[in-house]
Amino acid sequence: MTAAKAKGTTAETAVALYLNTKGWQAERRALSGAKDKGDITGVPGVVFEVKSAARLCIPEWLRELDAEVANAHADTGLLVVKPKGVGFTRVGQWWAVQPLSDACQLLRDAGY
Repeated sequence: MTAAKAKGTTAETAVALYLNTKGWQAERRALSGAKDKGDITGVPGVVFEVKSAARLCIPEWLRELDAEVANAHADTGLLVVKPKGVGFTRVGQWWAVQPLSDACQLLRDAGY
């Protein structure tokens, strides 16, 4: 396994464990090739794409997330990004990124 792949696996595992502490039964999703459905499963209707990279590529990653949401027939997706300097033990401080329209829909659905 390459160093980058190992870093990604560690990040995905950390996010799944964090989601589990919040009451979901999240786990890393097996790779699906061209029809990828995201990195984490276990939150119904939501696709998680997890990134731990030195360089931020938010637009590219959001396009990837869009494809994964479509492949998974999900309602929405979240791009989870590990910021530089925030360790794997502080996953709750990582960033959750999505288009504002998706965030507004989540707020509406939650009753706001």
